[in-house]
Amino acid sequence: MTKKVAVILSGCGVYDGAEIHESVITLLRLDQRGAQVQCFAPNIAQMHVINHLSGEAMPEARNVLVESARIARGDVKDLREADARDFDALIVPGGFGAAKNLSNFAVEGASCSVHPDVLALAEAFAEAGKPVGLICISPALAAKIYGPGVVCTIGNDAGTSAALVQMGATHEECDVHDIVEDTQRKLVTTPAYMLAQNISEAASGIYKLVDRVLELTHEND
Repeated sequence: MTKKVAVILSGCGVYDGAEIHESVITLLRLDQRGAQVQCFAPNIAQMHVINHLSGEAMPEARNVLVESARIARGDVKDLREADARDFDALIVPGGFGAAKNLSNFAVEGASCSVHPDVLALAEAFAEAGKPVGLICISPALAAKIYGPGVVCTIGNDAGTSAALVQMGATHEECDVHDIVEDTQRKLVTTPAYMLAQNISEAASGIYKLVDRVLELTHEND
């Protein structure tokens, strides 16, 4: 049976949106495994716009949904249209957009909040017992979605993992090539570019995450 997977994008570009390599690797692996995919993004302004050549902020405004359409080749819907009942799983690639646009973790750290539409959709998947994959910095959202005790990884960065623990998560250090699974909650996480030194390293963990998320969708078949 073809599985349907929702993917939440957060813009386009590692410093102010969705990490492009992580997003494309995710979409590629889902396609290779025969999944039916729909991308979503919140129809909101980005926190800011970064010049990816210089790393400096630019004096302009961009929309997260419009920018996400660059990665999705135009096939992306407003997050408000997403219904967890229509899908078997959810995956959220990383990039600073997850910490700047899907949440304010980049600014508030452990005191952060998740965008209401993002939180509502992710909570719906969690409450339905459907698998979720969070990549790179996206596991920073885990404790807000699942509550205290959720098991996840962002690799081994001490400062970020400490913030996750402060939020109530149980952090497990993880190699770039591997995944961490919270079996009780059907949550799968991988460090990707929190640790990866190249695209191949990022792909190794993301492929495992996608494969495991899809395996979990078959548990009740």
